[in-house]
Formats: sequence, C-alpha cells, structure tokens
Amino acid sequence: MTDVTAGSADAVPGGRAVVLLSGGLDSATCLAIARHAGYDCYALSFGYGQRHGAELAAAARVAKALGAIEHRVMTIDLAAFGGSALTDPGIAVPEAPTEGIPVTYVPARNTVFLSLALAWSEVLGAHDIFIGVNAVDYSGYPDCRPEFVAAFEHVANLATRAAVEGHRPLRIRAPLMSLSKAAIVHRGQSLGVDYALTVSCYQADADGRACGGCDSCRLRREGFASAGVPDPTRYR
Repeated sequence: MTDVTAGSADAVPGGRAVVLLSGGLDSATCLAIARHAGYDCYALSFGYGQRHGAELAAAARVAKALGAIEHRVMTIDLAAFGGSALTDPGIAVPEAPTEGIPVTYVPARNTVFLSLALAWSEVLGAHDIFIGVNAVDYSGYPDCRPEFVAAFEHVANLATRAAVEGHRPLRIRAPLMSLSKAAIVHRGQSLGVDYALTVSCYQADADGRACGGCDSCRLRREGFASAGVPDPTRYR
C-alpha cells in the first residue's frame, strides 16, 4: 500500500488516477490531494443500494468543484445481499457507539469498489487508485485497515496485464490512512475543499440533510470541532 501527499516524490504529474468518490468528507479530501499531487483524476462512485443515496448528488458536486476529468456512477445491487444497516431498511442505523464491527459495515464493499476501480484503471492506462480509507477516526470496518489495502495492491499487481507485462506497478493510494478526522479537515481546507458540498450521514434525507446521530455524523462533527473549523453540515 502506497501513501501519497501533495508534492511527494513518487507522484506523477499529468498521470491518470482513478479516485473512489463517495461524496463524503474523506473521499472529497482524497480527490483534492490527488489533484494537487498532479494527477488527472477520474472519479468513480457507486449506487449500491445504500439508504443514503443523497451522497451520489454530493459526489457529482464534489467531482465538478475539484476538477475531475470524468465522473462515473456505477450501479451495483449490494442491497440484494443485505446484511448491513446501510442497504437493508429493516436494520436500524445505530445512533450510539457500539463494540466490534458495526451493523453499518457493508460486506465486501471496499473489495468490490476497488475491483471495479481496478478494471477502469486498466482501460484508462492509470497506475494509481485513490481511496479515502482511514484507520484512526473510523467505524471499525475491516476493509479500511492498512493490511487490507496492502493486500489488495498485491493482488492487483498479480491480476493486471500492465504489471504482468513488466510495465509500472499499480498502486493503491490511501493518503488519509494515518490522519485523524481533524487533520483530514485541515488538509482539505488547505486544498480548498468546500465541505458544505459533501454528505457523510448514513441516513441523510433526500435533500442531503444529516441526522446528527449516526456514527458517521458523530465522527464528522467531532472532526470539525477538534479542528476548530465551523461545521458546514446541514442537519435535519
């Protein structure tokens, strides 16, 4: 797993990158970092049956504001399997911290997302995929850990034609991995991210207004407070 920050020695100005863009705070910051590092960014979002569909409208706003070359939204029906409060309306979204892996974990979501990003990167001739996962202020999801990202990068380089034929290896960029939510807010601010465009809430309404009680809302609110930055989130 390869980290990247603006101006890093192994960034490739003018190179192409696929950026996973949910429309939330972290992915918006990740896109801004990739653009600042000199990448031509191709943003990829997913309608996967999530109850907080307003995040897709937020992703479109963010992609436009941060200068993505292209923004695609793919539809995949993870709700068909259920097993998560984000895809099954019969499972309540918790509004208090829980122990262990929470019910908002979507089975194999990041594995699926990265696999599809990998497919697009091969077509584009891109050697970098950016993902805004974070192992500090996160919700306990196993597919947000550095071990997972490193393992996927290894698999990607076994599975791609470019890597097998001896071209540049494919890299999974996770620039937020070791940052606190407050540090992420500061980084995004320095790069001009307008967080009012983003939606993080697990149960945002159709207009993108946040519930204020879910785990994602709590982490976001605490991040702005710790950073000493006014919270632009619209709450119901």
